[in-house]
Amino acid sequence: MNAAANGSVSNPWYTDDHEAFREVVRAFTANELTPHVHEWDMAGEFPFELYGKAGAIGLFGDGFDAEYGGHGQRDALLRNVMLEELCRCGSGGVLAGVLTNYIGLSPIQKFGSAALKERILTPCLAGEAVCSLAITEPGGGSDVARITTTARRDGDEYVVNGSKTFITSGMRAAHFTTAVRTGGDGPGGISMLVIDADSPGVSRTKLDKMGWLCSDTATLYFDDVRVPATNLLGDENAGFSMIVNNFNAERIDMATQSIAFSQLCFDEALNWARERHTFGKPMNSSQVIRHKLVEMDRRIRANRAWCELLAWRLNQGDDPVAEIAELKVSATTCFEFCAREAAQILGGASYLRGDTVERLYREVRVQAIGGGSEEIMRDLAARQLGL
Repeated sequence: MNAAANGSVSNPWYTDDHEAFREVVRAFTANELTPHVHEWDMAGEFPFELYGKAGAIGLFGDGFDAEYGGHGQRDALLRNVMLEELCRCGSGGVLAGVLTNYIGLSPIQKFGSAALKERILTPCLAGEAVCSLAITEPGGGSDVARITTTARRDGDEYVVNGSKTFITSGMRAAHFTTAVRTGGDGPGGISMLVIDADSPGVSRTKLDKMGWLCSDTATLYFDDVRVPATNLLGDENAGFSMIVNNFNAERIDMATQSIAFSQLCFDEALNWARERHTFGKPMNSSQVIRHKLVEMDRRIRANRAWCELLAWRLNQGDDPVAEIAELKVSATTCFEFCAREAAQILGGASYLRGDTVERLYREVRVQAIGGGSEEIMRDLAARQLGL
């Protein structure tokens, strides 16, 4: 859904390798995802076998070492291509569930030991297992510095007690990359620890949601869970920066998805307006409808250009934290606007379960909240800008 995908001049930042990967992911989406999204939504899950199919085409490899099955260095533009094409299926729940490994495994790739990487990255990148990220707590929300789940050192192990909530793929994950408190209050006392889901003392319950119906979400409970000290990522009490850096990548991914879903809302609305007749004439002959479509298109183009620029800058080694936070706000509000306008154009058809716009309308809120709410993003940008 970049320029090339819409049939206009290709963005020169995208290479032949990017476009070849686009075709692979587009075919995967058309064949393996789109025909099934409503069925999976109604079932509340998608088949675990989908991970294996995704792993077979290299869907999990961006930013992970080749020796564990990855592509190597992270390519933010390649990630854009992948997300744009996957979003064509019209289900954020599918993306959240299938791509859980990206947020769960990234800290392990950066800070885990070679033995831990071999044990966890290799099967996860092949689509044989899932690793979730476990940060949010019932009493903490977006305030990561208030984490209360404790990990007490006992010889060669940590003993973990506490709980996590809103954990994507929490019911089916084999591992949890978990934020724990190993030191004093505040951000300086937080560590990152990988907890195996089958460890004694780990339990979990499923959460029901408004959207992302086919992506399981869970609350986790840790009751005297003993974890090998070798599962610690990096240094003890150095976990806060790992969390912050991981969120930055997650936020631009969510912005990319929001823009791609905005485009899908536009496409659905445009096709409907061209085919539907009201008061004896095509709907798209009405100035009101045309203006709605133009405003959707204007916002989508502006956000896409900004997103691609930031992806290019990431590939150059830049770290535009403030702009990524601002982009996430801009992209999610664009998605909210486009979903609303598409629903207005489709009318009652957009209120029927199974319609693409109906599904996306329900998923707007989680895009605006996940990875940091609009309010948190604005405050983060303000601090980064020294305001």
